[in-house]
Amino acid sequence: MTAHAPIALALIDMQNDFVAPGAPACVAGAAATLPALRSLLGLARAQGWAVVHITREHRPDGSDVELFRRRAFQNGQGICVAGTPGADIVPELTPLPGEYRLHKRRFSAFLFTEFDALLRRLGVCTLVLGGTQYPNCIRATAVDAMARDYHTVVVTDACSAQSAEVAAHNVFDLSNMGICCVELANLPELLSAR
Repeated sequence: MTAHAPIALALIDMQNDFVAPGAPACVAGAAATLPALRSLLGLARAQGWAVVHITREHRPDGSDVELFRRRAFQNGQGICVAGTPGADIVPELTPLPGEYRLHKRRFSAFLFTEFDALLRRLGVCTLVLGGTQYPNCIRATAVDAMARDYHTVVVTDACSAQSAEVAAHNVFDLSNMGICCVELANLPELLSAR
């Protein structure tokens, strides 16, 4: 990883509680994106991009979750509780030394975190996103990145949703906001044109 990479890859919420079949918050399409995400991560590492693994992490009592999630925590059905296997990044995407980990408690990786400060310290101007899931954390992070004047790229086959229809609607919306949405195969060409 270079000290001042102009490009950063953010892998969002690729944790057991969102990816593992039968997990409490399993996103139906998440596991299917693992091959594309592994390839995307390999590209980022080979190119020396900054890599940021963004994960949810919550207190066991749910006092730091969104209001709509609190009842689940009160009923013993919390997700991504710090220190539990559900909060762990899936083994296929295990961070390497020198890669960053950032914990969030809301959909956007920018809200109440140091993400923006980290990217600016690294000199990042282009943010590439992969992970889960489209209508929540991918969308919120992409919109907040665009609002902060990052060139924002969503890698469509490295992101997931509960259905292909939900994914397609979100790609349509994000594209119409001016956010680049591109398949992994076309990403190098897109980035070389910048």
